[in-house]
Parts: sequence; structure tokens; C-alpha cells
Amino acid sequence: MTSTVEEQDKYFIKRALRIAEKGRGGVSPNPMVGALIVKDGKLIAEGFHQKFGEAHAEVNALYKAGDNAAGAVLYSNLEPCAHKGKTGPCTERILAAGIARVVVGMKDPNPLVNGKGINFLRSKGIVVKDNILHDECVVLNRGYIKHVTTGRPLVTIKIAQTLDARIATSTGNSKWITSQEARIWGHRLRSEHDAIIAGVGTVLADDPQLTTRLIKGVSPKRIILDSQLQIPLDATVITGENASNTTIITTEEASKEKIARIEERGALVHVLEADDRGWVPQDVLWETIGKMGITSVLIEGGNSVQTECIKGKNADRIVVFVAPKILGTGIDAIGDLGIKNINAAIEIINVKVKRFTSGDLMISGDFKIDE
Repeated sequence: MTSTVEEQDKYFIKRALRIAEKGRGGVSPNPMVGALIVKDGKLIAEGFHQKFGEAHAEVNALYKAGDNAAGAVLYSNLEPCAHKGKTGPCTERILAAGIARVVVGMKDPNPLVNGKGINFLRSKGIVVKDNILHDECVVLNRGYIKHVTTGRPLVTIKIAQTLDARIATSTGNSKWITSQEARIWGHRLRSEHDAIIAGVGTVLADDPQLTTRLIKGVSPKRIILDSQLQIPLDATVITGENASNTTIITTEEASKEKIARIEERGALVHVLEADDRGWVPQDVLWETIGKMGITSVLIEGGNSVQTECIKGKNADRIVVFVAPKILGTGIDAIGDLGIKNINAAIEIINVKVKRFTSGDLMISGDFKIDE
């Protein structure tokens, strides 16, 4: 075991982060939280938030610890709640259990919490230390943080392209640009997001399933942007037993009869007022998705959806899989952004590069936010 209190705190918060990850796919729009009960430097119980509406991580850990929790330290990657929501306040349970010290990774930015849990515990004589591995805690729950502070989801753009930035040939053929290894990683990305977004052009060209199949993981909700409601009634995403996992976002130009036929299949249809081009409006789109309780989305096709998202400054992250291939003429990964000067180029920060054995690269980073 580590030798100092500071090192021990970091060690157990790291473990709390790993435990919290187990809740991915089941707790949204709540955050992923892991909690540990430690006594005399030894771990005696741990728990995580398993499903939205069910017991929080702290309660699960305290239940396992039982009477041994008295005088112990509770570790959590996120501040315990002090309000009654789907469940009771975690702070009350911590107090009743006789916990002597609480260590948290970060404050909860939810206005209903935001320091209230920490302040309550301190007012009751419990020693609280916060901001332990704060940045790592933020990364785990970026989607939750953006959603609870802005009402909109965290948006990640995913692109699979050739070296010359083509996502398909001039005839629209794209299977497969990247290797199986890279595609497996792409399915991992799907499982890490609440929803996956594609334009109707992708549905018309590929009739995709938009599910998590190449790894064991949760399939995200499917959102199809279709201003004119061109989606075929036999499209995979609106047929079969998983049709209810699909939402079509369209405009008032859509046929009411076709909307009814789609909904008969179990899918949902959201009708928004079109922008001046007749398209689904960007700002209203992200607000609508946020109101659906979706905290993170993965945009996966096609060119126009990605381009409009970037132009509207609505994208937070980008992940590009690059295959060592050249097509020449083909469909561009990203369309015209209206940039005429290199100094106006959109900058990507916090860049990471992963190389696959196939030679494919995965380049990821965050869109730099204008100050």
C-alpha cells in the first residue's frame, strides 16, 4: 500500500474511477460513480451506480460495509448528493453510517448539488477532502457535465477515411476503408455513447444497423436526421425488435402518413421546424436531443451531418481512423467550412494517436473552444 495519505487518496480515487466505469451504458443521464469504504488503509467494501433510478454508488458501498463503515473513509469520484431525486440523499446515509472522512474527486456541477453535499458533511463534523485527480474525474463524466450545465449532449465526430481524406469512392462504396481492428475500436466508441447519429444519406447508401456488435457492449440509441423523411420503410434501423431504439428527427415537410407508418414499427419521430434551407436546425437539434436525456452522441456518417455540426461549433471531440490507402476522387470526409485563410483553420487540441497492427491510425482530440 502507498505510504502517505495523499498517495493513498489518489490510489483509491483511481480505483473508484475504474469501478465507476462499470456503470457505463446503464446510468445515463446520471453520472458514472464509484465508491469505496476504506478502514485502517484497507479496502472493506466498494460499489458503483449500476442503473438510472437505482441506488447510488455510496449507498451500495455502505450497504456492503455494514457496521464496519463506522470510523472509515469513503472515497468517491464525484461529490455525494444532498438532495432527494430518484433516491434519497447520499449524504444522510454517509452520516448515519458513521463515516469519519470523505474524499471526493470533484464537485458535482449539477445545480442541485454543486458543493451542497460537501458543505453538509463538513457541517456535521465529517472531514472532507476534494479535487483529488480532478481532471481524470472530469474526463470520465464529460457527457454528464456538459448535459447538466448546458442541457446539450457531448458531441463526438467519428470518421473512417483514407490518407487523402475520402470516406467513400466516387460511387459511394466504403466497405471497408479501415481494418477489422480499427472497426472493433469504432464499436467500442459506440458503446461509450448514449446515442449514435447518422444522416439519411448514410441509411440510403448502406442500410446500416448502427449497433454495437464487434465487442460486448451496450448498443446506443439511434438518431437519424432526415429532413424530408426519405428513409425507406424497410430500413434496418426502423424494422425488427430494436426499432424502438431509433428516433427519426425530421421537419414539418415530412408526410404525416409516413410518420404514422414509421411509428407503427415502434420507432419515434420528432418533427422540428425547418431552417431556411429546409434542414433540421442545428441549435434546436441539440436542445431536443438533450431533452431526451441523452448526454453523449457519436456522429457516424455522413459528410453533411459532420460538416454542419462543425460549422455550427457544436462538436466537442473528433476521432479519425485513417487507413494507409489513397482513392483520389471520392467523397470528402468533411465538406466546405467556409474557411478561406489558414489562420482561421479549426484547431484540435489534446491530440492522441494510436497505431493498429494493420497500419491504420486513430487520431483523437478536442475542438479548441474560442475564448
